Amino acid sequence: MPYNEPNPAEVRVLSKRFGIPNSQSIDVYLANEGYQAYERAAKMTPDEIVNVVKASGLRGRGGAGFPTGMKWSFLARNSPKPKYIIVNADESEPGTCKDRLLVEFDPHQLIEGIMIAGLAATSNQGYIYIRGEYRYLIDIMNKAIAEAYDRGYLGDNVRGTGWKFHLATHTGAGAYECGEESALLESFEGKRGIPRIRPPFPAVAGAYQSPTILNNVETYAAVPSIFRMGGEEWAKLGSPKNGGTRMFCLSGHVNRPGVYELPMGFPLMRMIEEVGGGIRGGKKLKAVIPGGSSCPVLKAEECNINMDFDSLAAAKSMLGSGGVVVMDETTDIVAVALRIMRFYAHESCGWCIPCREGTTWLRKILLRIYEGHGVASDVDLVGELSKNMLGRTFCPLGDAAAMPTIAFVEKFRHEFEAYIQKQVPAAQPDPLLQLASV
Repeated sequence: MPYNEPNPAEVRVLSKRFGIPNSQSIDVYLANEGYQAYERAAKMTPDEIVNVVKASGLRGRGGAGFPTGMKWSFLARNSPKPKYIIVNADESEPGTCKDRLLVEFDPHQLIEGIMIAGLAATSNQGYIYIRGEYRYLIDIMNKAIAEAYDRGYLGDNVRGTGWKFHLATHTGAGAYECGEESALLESFEGKRGIPRIRPPFPAVAGAYQSPTILNNVETYAAVPSIFRMGGEEWAKLGSPKNGGTRMFCLSGHVNRPGVYELPMGFPLMRMIEEVGGGIRGGKKLKAVIPGGSSCPVLKAEECNINMDFDSLAAAKSMLGSGGVVVMDETTDIVAVALRIMRFYAHESCGWCIPCREGTTWLRKILLRIYEGHGVASDVDLVGELSKNMLGRTFCPLGDAAAMPTIAFVEKFRHEFEAYIQKQVPAAQPDPLLQLASV
């Protein structure tokens, strides 16, 4: 998969080896600081390793932004059961496409991060749960794992230390729901990918009801650089309580879309103008989805904001998985809302009623509005249905569908009303949107 050329605004830490010939190989990795972080971590106690991660300010890069070091500290290390390290490489969030690059161009960095997590957890086994559509990435990852075994970085006696650690890939079936950690664990165990009732959380009862550390690819990939630089120094790359860099997936109506590694807290407007080259065709900015399709939209006047978890939470949105979707003045917000809801209605696992029924009815009502058959009460009905879904589902998929819909209606209500009042012509849905009525 091609990647964008480096931008002067970037701070390349996780992506520093992108572009080096044969960067997937262990020889290139070892020649470019590879496995040095593991050597340092191997001399530490599990508590010391966790404290370094805490000092870094690393927060989960999968969407929720929970502090990684704190999450690792919850692990029940004293349990007599085996401890597992699980990697979420499912990457299902629309607008997000950075984990695949980390696997494609630097798989050994991921392996090293997993190994350090294994040391922290006193674990002997790790698994990388990777979506089935990423077949070429599974092949790359398996080759890198084989190289690590050959060089003694994996196996029964890692680098002669007496520590046993094994690692393998595990293929998913491509369900969005399996990006949620408990549903991922169910799928990993060979069952239907539906969420578990929590507590207990994975740190206590995860894979095979054993203590488990579960993070996404970018989170583990950040760990080696933290141990090479030191937790405090790595934290300084970002903003307060939001340490380090972030892989931002910039897409939509910009001149230079791509995946860019920028400091946490990087200004959104600077990202659009300087990194993305401005709005395509000289048009005006209308809105931005800041962290993937599940995140509430920002209007153009709200985009003077720093891209970190806390700043976006204060703006009643989310940094999410880092999928920044830029929309210009020509964008039809009703069509965007319908396309997003079609996705969530399709991907709902159906386990709980608010999500299963809510996404289906929201899809039908939005389609009715879009095709010119809406009635005046439909706009309020969309908002009411969405709010009734919030916080009432077993997992965040219901919230992921409701939150962007609420924001679309509240911030662009006039566009929905224009369809109902026939101020814009009834749309002729494209074949994908027509499937939403089935």
